[in-house]
Amino acid sequence: MDTDMSASGGGDPQPYINEDFPSDGNEDGQLFESTEEPEFEFDESGLELAADDGDMEYLARENSEGSAFQSGSITPDGLIDEDFEKELGTPSDGEEEDEGEFQDVAQHNILEVAGDDVYGRKVIIFSSCKLPSSEKLDHQRLFLYLKHTLDQYVENDYVIVYFHYGLTSKNKPKLSWLLQVYRELDRKYKKNLKALYLVHPTRFIKILWNVFKPFISAKFGRKVMYVNYLHELKEHLHFDQLVVPEPVLQYDAKQVKSNKPPYPYSGDRVDDSSGAQKTQQFGVTLSHIRQNYKCVIPPVVEISVEYLRVNALDVEGIFRRSANARTLKEVQKKFNQGLTVDFCTEGDVHIAAVILKTFLRELQEPLLTFDLYQPIVRLHNQDEGRQMVDVQRMLREELPEDNYIILKYILQFLTEIVAHCEENKMTSMNLSIVFGPNLLWPKGQASLSAMGYLNNFTRYLIDHYRDLFES
Repeated sequence: MDTDMSASGGGDPQPYINEDFPSDGNEDGQLFESTEEPEFEFDESGLELAADDGDMEYLARENSEGSAFQSGSITPDGLIDEDFEKELGTPSDGEEEDEGEFQDVAQHNILEVAGDDVYGRKVIIFSSCKLPSSEKLDHQRLFLYLKHTLDQYVENDYVIVYFHYGLTSKNKPKLSWLLQVYRELDRKYKKNLKALYLVHPTRFIKILWNVFKPFISAKFGRKVMYVNYLHELKEHLHFDQLVVPEPVLQYDAKQVKSNKPPYPYSGDRVDDSSGAQKTQQFGVTLSHIRQNYKCVIPPVVEISVEYLRVNALDVEGIFRRSANARTLKEVQKKFNQGLTVDFCTEGDVHIAAVILKTFLRELQEPLLTFDLYQPIVRLHNQDEGRQMVDVQRMLREELPEDNYIILKYILQFLTEIVAHCEENKMTSMNLSIVFGPNLLWPKGQASLSAMGYLNNFTRYLIDHYRDLFES
């Protein structure tokens, strides 16, 4: 990744954690020579951190080479070009994840999944303000739940958004817990993590960064982006699909009012198609595209699918890889301007794959519509025979005709991808994880369990394509 992480205020290059976990001279592999953990304390606002003199002296030694922390606006990542596994991991064959095992942790909604970002990567949110007091939450259970959640997505490209505001002396995990998380989340978890957004970083983050400094590698560190204000996320995430905790919203509003930062974001997406250009295809409604292009299947969908059908059926990991961010924006702009797009000149089949996912995700209403969200989520309670009847009814009677035609067109292509899964490693389960959040999402935030149901429904559509669309 060629991300420029320099901040507006300058500073030293950031050091980064070595993903191979070197012992740094410690044969036992411990990150600290001392077994005693520095005890950090917060004030009640969670915005400042204090440590006793011994701890601060210890941290000062860690920081002897100068501050590594950078502040300022985030920057988009550039070319995403990391090694790809020869064999893609395959999720379990359709068994639903048992969220009940971690219901004691899941009930707090500390972790949430928010679909894909603008580059087609899964977005996972961690909200510190939702952490209950340490007396009420077993942090070891939290760690197991974190791994349980990530395990469902780490075979795909993904990003993490960490809302730091709300971490206080009452709910903060111990430093030893943070070190355990870092140690045990090995290359399996780091490999496909494409960005870690640290929102509203404070002095606590600076101190932690210095603590981890000797073990941070450039490869991992380039994925870390610091976000001082929520509006800085809008260039990278579908912000309107995030459910930002109310305390975070309030804190951000105070920061913006106090500091009056420039508002840098101006994107192509609009909230109402009436204000869009006639040629625009991203971020508008299907009716807008049909009215202006005089066709049911949007040109961006047809051009992408037809190109992929010829060039990508045997490409390993198709739809699971990201692509060059700059190129994606340029291609998207061409489509929005009504210009001719020839994917053959881009030199990367993954551009077309991400463009298709991005188009679906940026529709003002999901292809499967908001009205069908709850009925689809409830389908898991039905027996198999009843499911077929209900899905056929929803698709043929409740889904708008244009949506039905577009959905059928895309799913037919996905069945062709599955037919070549020996070469491309994309089973119906793998495709469902990729396309589930792009075909349907709620007006608010989807829970982790609901995301599983949406993925299962998408797999059902692919596996039963002929029964649902050709019978």
